[in-house]
Amino acid sequence: MDQEFEAVIFDFDYTLGDSSAGIIECINYALSVLGLPPETPERIRRTIGLSLVDAYAYLAGPYQQSNPDRAHAEKFARLFIERADEIMVEQTELYPGVDQLIATLQQVGFRLGIVSTKFRYRIAAILKRERLLHAFDVIVGGEDVAHHKPDPESLYLAVQKLGIAPEYALYVGDSVTDGQAAQRAGLPFVAVLSGVTPEASLAEYAPLAILDSATDLAGLLQSSVNHRPT
Repeated sequence: MDQEFEAVIFDFDYTLGDSSAGIIECINYALSVLGLPPETPERIRRTIGLSLVDAYAYLAGPYQQSNPDRAHAEKFARLFIERADEIMVEQTELYPGVDQLIATLQQVGFRLGIVSTKFRYRIAAILKRERLLHAFDVIVGGEDVAHHKPDPESLYLAVQKLGIAPEYALYVGDSVTDGQAAQRAGLPFVAVLSGVTPEASLAEYAPLAILDSATDLAGLLQSSVNHRPT
């Protein structure tokens, strides 16, 4: 890779870690309280990375069409958060090798960030548990912006906090939503296949590379490291 980067910004869910067990439980809890039938794990996994309102719209599509009421979506979000505050941190695991990846990138001088629809305080709690919180210069979560990915607002906020131009920050994510956000914000994009999005769908957003997992990133960035000014 010939480009030089100063920072690497990651999505969280399905990029650095797996929260799917907790997300499935929280979504079905919220649907149950709303009097709606439970959803399958497969359909719920397709919503990971979306805002809670967008996830509700996807999962409750037929119901929403006959009963269009944003109040239901907002109540769904509140119920999800209520349950997630109880279980999400303990039901989230980082992918194997992520700790070593972070240590390597930090050691060679990359500034690190996370941009996710997941709440910042929840990400921070997970990273603190894993003794990795200190490695990240910026975390932008769902509570920090008015418009979630694929809107570029969260990525703009991250690079602003880092004090760098978008083209010098690499965004790493697993979904179409990540690719769209990177494209709209002007950040170079690397896609990973650790989520549920097919490679062909990710390729539509002109990623610099499509990797099996984020842990392959260190090798990809080696040439950028070699060409960075000292």
